[in-house]
Formats: sequence, C-alpha cells, structure tokens
Amino acid sequence: MALKTGAENKRQVAIAAALGLLVLVLVVWNIIPMLRGSSSTPQTQNAPDAPAQPPARVVNTSGNTSAGSTGAATKVAHSGANLDPTLHFELMQQAESLEYTGTGRNIFSPASAPLPIIPKVTRPVRPLPEIASGPPPPPPPPAIDLKFFGYSAQNSGRRAFLLHGDDVFIASEGDVVDHRYRVVKISPFSVQMEDLPYHDTQTISLTAN
Repeated sequence: MALKTGAENKRQVAIAAALGLLVLVLVVWNIIPMLRGSSSTPQTQNAPDAPAQPPARVVNTSGNTSAGSTGAATKVAHSGANLDPTLHFELMQQAESLEYTGTGRNIFSPASAPLPIIPKVTRPVRPLPEIASGPPPPPPPPAIDLKFFGYSAQNSGRRAFLLHGDDVFIASEGDVVDHRYRVVKISPFSVQMEDLPYHDTQTISLTAN
C-alpha cells in the first residue's frame, strides 16, 4: 500500500508540472508581442500634447484641387483655442472696397436690374365712349290705363266703350275720360287717346270680351 501511494503522488506532481509549464508558455507568448510593439513606437510620441492633423487640401479659384487629390475636399481639424477674435479693420475695408466687375446682374444693386420691356402697340387705340353732358332726359310717359272693348255707330257718330278698373265709360270723339284722357279718334279695331298731363297720344287696340 505504501508503494502505491508514492506512485500516485509522483503522477500528480508530473501533471502539475506539465500544467505549470503550459501556463508559462502561454504567458510568454502573450508578453512577447507587447514588448515588440513598445520597441517599434516612433520617438514622436514623446510629445502627446501635439494632436496629429491630416494634410490640408488646397483648392484654387477655378474649382480644381491640387495635385494628388481625389476630387473631394478634406476637412482640416482645428481647435477653438487657435481662433483669433481680433477685428482686422484693414481687411474689412478691403472687402468693402471691392466692386462688382461681372457682366451679369448684380443682386446687391437695384440699379443693375434689367429694364422691363414694354410691348409696342400694334392695334389702334380704342376711343373712350363719350359721356353725355347735362341733365338726364325725362322719363317716358306712362301707358294709358284704359281698355277698349267695343264701340257703337249712330247718326251722331261713333261712341267708344272704355274700361278703367271697374269703371265703364262711353265716350265720343273729343270727350274727356276720367278727367285725364281725351278721345282723339275712334276706329273699328282701335281708339286713339291723349294723355292730357303728358301731352302724349297712344293707340289702344280692341280687346276681345
């Protein structure tokens, strides 16, 4: 029994030694790349306060980029601490003294707007209607409110039967009806009546019963 126990202890020690060697190899394997990376770092990292800035792209006035460009503008990183808030009046005066020298329309000057083109008159001008001067003409006389519904012929002449509302008048030529209308002439199918206030003569046709 004692020999068996000693063999088992040796076996466990051998397994523990193998595991320890494996762990040591893994640790060394992970440390070596880190040591290589620190040794290949450039000396410029000694100044960490200087931020790395990409090269700025210069664009000329014709819209073409400089040599080696790909056609897209590059944004230049900057810090707000580098901005100068001082007003440069000489630069402002130079900007104000610039004059527009283009050939098109100057949007900053109302005098440069093109003049409107007035179309030429190709048709004769229509004259304005003449406005009558003086007082308006008097209204026309009203229609005579009588109905002629018959006549009778006798030796003394013809007599007309006239109706005004519910009143019936029998009148000869020259008689005045309803104190306003005078009988001028009696015909078989019409009668001429004169409106005395208006001095207007109208013909009233025969009305069938």
